[in-house]
Amino acid sequence: MEMIQVRFLGSGDAFGSGGRLQTCICIKATNCTFLIDCGASSLIAMRRCGVVPNDIDMILLTHLHGDHFGGIPFFVLDAQLISKRSRPLVIVGPPGTKRRVVEVMEIFFPGSSQIQQQFSLDIHELASDQPQTVNEVIISSYRVQHPAGDSSLALRIECNGKIITYTGDTEWTETLLSAARGADLLIAEAYFFEKQVKFHLDFHTLMAHLDELQPKRLIVTHMSEDMLARLEEISCECAEDGKLIEV
Repeated sequence: MEMIQVRFLGSGDAFGSGGRLQTCICIKATNCTFLIDCGASSLIAMRRCGVVPNDIDMILLTHLHGDHFGGIPFFVLDAQLISKRSRPLVIVGPPGTKRRVVEVMEIFFPGSSQIQQQFSLDIHELASDQPQTVNEVIISSYRVQHPAGDSSLALRIECNGKIITYTGDTEWTETLLSAARGADLLIAEAYFFEKQVKFHLDFHTLMAHLDELQPKRLIVTHMSEDMLARLEEISCECAEDGKLIEV
């Protein structure tokens, strides 16, 4: 069984806590290299880590907040103008992704959504609980509790015979059990250490449900200053910008 490389290009929250870049995780499998989320700083993170944008086959989106999909306009324009991309690019996200990608491109760079790219740009929208296979990757989506204008999702991703789950941003919800149970790697938001706020997951709540989730490996990410100040108290792995692991 081939290993999967997972690189945390950006592991931060929306506000640059700890000087970290926004959410962007690069997965390199045998037949596909893809991003999970593409926050506004993602192209910067890719340049720092030596990840070539043209090597990315697909971008998976958990939800449509700027720190998770705001890098799309920069990525697409780089592909057209700088990287001179010729191979297809697939974007996969929650319902509303097609409309919101056009809107954000027009807000950031008016007229950019109307440019005819020199590569195929295909946008797929995920139906909750209905697995889709794209580029030999099986993607299952689960609705979570995080208002973003359109649905927010946790993603369960199967490739190379391995399962990677990412919670996205959410308060605790029972759908995380189906998304994460038995995953080879669970990447989970842990925004605060113990403070409970609506629409975000804290470390204490996550750990209280760990026996139900039963991942083989857990890495927490998307941490606030509160969480970063207490890393010595954390009993599991933590993401950081540039961190590279194999699954």
